[in-house]
Amino acid sequence: MHFSKNDDTICAPATVPGTGAISIIRVSGKDALAISDKVIHCNRGTLSEAPGYTVKFGTACETDGTVIDEVLVSIFKAPHSYTGENSVEISCHASSYIVSRLIGLLLEAGARFAQPGEFTQRAFLNGKMDLAQAEAVADVIASQNAAAHRIAFAQMKGGFSRELASMRNNLLEIVTLMELELDFSEEDVEFADRTRLKALVDGSLAHIGRLIDSFKAGNAIKNGVPVAIAGATNTGKSTLLNALLGEERAIVSDIHGTTRDTIEETLNLDGVLFRFIDTAGLRETDETVERIGIERTLKKISEASVVLLMTDATRPEEEIFDSLGDVLSKVDSTQQKVVILVNKRDILPANKFVSIVNNIVSFIISKGFNVIVSDEQPSNGKTDRALVEEGDSSVISNAGNALEHKTHLKGTPESNTAAIIGLSAKTGEGIDRLKSLLSTSQKDLLSDPSATLVTNTRHLEALTQALTSLDRVRTALDTSLPTDLISQDLREALHHIGTITGEISTDEVLGRIFEGFCVGK
Repeated sequence: MHFSKNDDTICAPATVPGTGAISIIRVSGKDALAISDKVIHCNRGTLSEAPGYTVKFGTACETDGTVIDEVLVSIFKAPHSYTGENSVEISCHASSYIVSRLIGLLLEAGARFAQPGEFTQRAFLNGKMDLAQAEAVADVIASQNAAAHRIAFAQMKGGFSRELASMRNNLLEIVTLMELELDFSEEDVEFADRTRLKALVDGSLAHIGRLIDSFKAGNAIKNGVPVAIAGATNTGKSTLLNALLGEERAIVSDIHGTTRDTIEETLNLDGVLFRFIDTAGLRETDETVERIGIERTLKKISEASVVLLMTDATRPEEEIFDSLGDVLSKVDSTQQKVVILVNKRDILPANKFVSIVNNIVSFIISKGFNVIVSDEQPSNGKTDRALVEEGDSSVISNAGNALEHKTHLKGTPESNTAAIIGLSAKTGEGIDRLKSLLSTSQKDLLSDPSATLVTNTRHLEALTQALTSLDRVRTALDTSLPTDLISQDLREALHHIGTITGEISTDEVLGRIFEGFCVGK
C-alpha cells in the first residue's frame, strides 16, 4: 500500500447493509461531487452547486433513468470535511441490493472502491488528524464500554498528542541549542544549560514512565480486565462462568477434566469490561490433551489481573488446602487481585459452612496473606452478623460497600490480600456480591477521567525506546560525555516520540495501522 496523496475519488459503504433502516455510502476525492451528480438527481440544482454543510434530497437512478431509491445526500467541501477533501455521504435504504447497486454506479461514474481505512488515511495525509488520533478512530468504533470509549474519544480529540507535542517541543529546543554548540565547538561555547537540561530530562523520564505504567490499566479497559477462574477440577468453575454471563456458555458435567481448554467471554460491569477466562481444572493427569489445557491454565493465571480461585466446600479440608496452596503459589499477590470463592454454600448447613470458611481464612493467613471476607444474608433466612465467627481475628466494618467484613489486615490491604466470598454458583447466591467486588476492585481504572492512559502496543514500544534513549542522556549528563553523543541520544528520543503521532513514519508502519480499519472508515 503506497501512502501518498491521491487525486482519485474513492467510495465505500460506511454502514453494514441490511442491519438497520438506513445505510450510508461515503464518497471522497476531488471529483466526489461531480461523480455523485451522475448518480443522484436533485429536483433543484446539483450537488456540485450546493454549499458545504447542506443536505439535499435526490433520486438515485440507473443510467436508463430507472429509479433505484430516494436518498438524502450530505455535502462537505474541501477542506471542511473528515478527509479534508470534497466528500458526500449518501443515506439510502439499507437494502443490500440498493447499496451494491449505488456503489456499482459510482464506480462506473469514475470512483474506485476504497481500501480499508483509506478515508481516515486521507484525513491523516491531509493534516486533519495525526497518527495517534487516526488510531483512536478505530478504538472509538471498537469500544465496548464507557471507560474504553472515554479513553479512545479523548485520544481522538488529541489529548494524548498534545502531551507528546509539549514534551517533544521541550526536547527539541534543547537539541537545537546542543546542535548550535557543535557548530561552535572550537570556541568551547555552551548554549544548552546543563542544569536545565537535567531537569527537563528528569521531567520527561517521569512523564514517559507514568505513560508506560498506565498501559496495564489502559489495555485492561480497552480489551477487558482479564479474570482467570482457576481451581481444582469439578469445583464449579464452568457453572460460575455461566452464572456470571446469565447463559449456558460452558459445558457443565460431573466428570472431572471436562474443560480441556480455556473459554473466554466478556461482561460489562459498571462501565468496565471484564474478560472472564474459564480454565481447565488443576490436577495430576497423564492425559495429553488435559495436560496441555492445564499448561494453558497456568499461563492464563500468570496473565490475569484478577484470579478467582474456586474451591468446593463439600470436599475434605486437606484437599481444599492443597488446591488453594497450589494456585496461590503461582500468583503474584503484589500485582494481581485474588478472590477465593467458597462454593456450594447451598448444600452445607450454615454452621458447618462457617466453620470451613474459618479454617480457610486461617490457612490463607498462614500463607502470609491479608484476608477480607465478604458476607451476605445466608439462604436459610437466619441473621448472621458475619460469615466468619466473631472474635479477636475478625473486625466488623460497616463501610457500606461490598467488603463489609475485614479480617487480619496487616498494613495496606491493597496488595498481598485475598478476598473470600461464600457462594453457590448453582443457585446464584453470592454472584451479585462477586460482581460488586469485581467492580469495586477496578474503580481505580475510572478514578481520574482526565488521566491519559496508553492503550496501544505500538505506542508502548515507542515510549519504551524513548525512555531508554533518555536514560542514556541522563547518564551522559552525569558523566560529562561529549555534546555530540548526548545530542544523538536526544535525537533518538525525539524520533521515537515522533513515530507515535506520525511526524516520523514509514509506509510499512502506516500500512499495518490502516489495514486493520474497516472499509468505509
